[in-house]
Amino acid sequence: MATPLMSLTWTDHLTGRQGFLVVDRLVRGVASGGLRMRPGCTLEEVTGLARGMTLKEALYYDPAGRYVPLGGAKGGIDCDPRDPEAYPLLVRYLRAMRPYIERFWTTGEDLGLSQDVVDRAAAEAGLVSSIQAVYPLLDDEAQARRRLADAFAVEVDGMGLDELVGGCGVAEAALTALDRAGVPYTETRVALQGLGTMGGATARFLSRAGLTVVAVADLKGTIANPAGLDVEALLAARDAHGTVDRAALRPGDRELPGDAWLSARAEVLVPAAVSYAIDAENQERVTARWIVEAANMPVRAEAEPPLAARGVTVLPDVVVNSGTNAWWWWTLFGDVGPDAEEAFAHTRRAMRALVGRMLARAEAEGITPRAAAHALAADRLPELADRFGWYR
Repeated sequence: MATPLMSLTWTDHLTGRQGFLVVDRLVRGVASGGLRMRPGCTLEEVTGLARGMTLKEALYYDPAGRYVPLGGAKGGIDCDPRDPEAYPLLVRYLRAMRPYIERFWTTGEDLGLSQDVVDRAAAEAGLVSSIQAVYPLLDDEAQARRRLADAFAVEVDGMGLDELVGGCGVAEAALTALDRAGVPYTETRVALQGLGTMGGATARFLSRAGLTVVAVADLKGTIANPAGLDVEALLAARDAHGTVDRAALRPGDRELPGDAWLSARAEVLVPAAVSYAIDAENQERVTARWIVEAANMPVRAEAEPPLAARGVTVLPDVVVNSGTNAWWWWTLFGDVGPDAEEAFAHTRRAMRALVGRMLARAEAEGITPRAAAHALAADRLPELADRFGWYR
């Protein structure tokens, strides 16, 4: 992995807890990447995520589009978001990172943090916005900010548009792979780890496309039903952290151990919660044909060769979960308006094209989809450098 442009570790003076910021690359002087909060978060993890953001941004480069991709960055805080100290810690972290956020790091929700919590803490830390560094790049800042605010106010069947676009992209990546393989949706079962922002929206889109969701895992364990779970009932019974109230389960639903999702009898496995969920040891339990990485870095590198040897295709996070990030910028720069159907249609078109190119290159060159995605991004990075210059 290339050395990032900037890497820092922050230690909170009150609790001794640590936070991290890694800027992998700048484009037009700005980098994009969310802020996560989880116990055990490390600088190494944040560095990998920042590199992934550089690749995600580059994959969406379209010289004809209003949105011009930014560089890649990521932030992380080593704390359980449910800890009573988590919110004040977040505010202190953002105060410490204020010079970077004001000048070149645009950030937002990621694992453990919702956008409304980030926005509230950013305001308390004295920031105009968590994405204010991008404002000088906009043609009409006031209009762009109104458009994004209007988009965040849109709800569809009880879920915010900002939550849904990511799941729409994940689902479309899975559906594209099924279509290329000629597998009918109605004969496809899905198991998910995580029913939070990304996992919940993904479950809804896949269920509505005709797939059968047979298992979902949350902090309390795995809920399974080989005949299919009632996805909408589970979504309605979630708390703010994606944990399902077991009172909502039907007679045929079973409660299984937390890791049972991994070996569920399903064609599609969607890790949509934590990083490093699938490693060299537990990959042996996977029976699915596809792993669709809705979370960031859920499959460890050492797990991919044995998975590939068993015919399991991993659709990589840099493509699969890139829809949310792209939608933010499409909306802010004016490629799409604050309308759900327009956002979903744009996301579906972009994801279909991107996954199609990735799988075609993987097949043509005999490489994994991840290697193909990285190659596609590597092709575009020099184009960005030629147009905007190198910033490291």
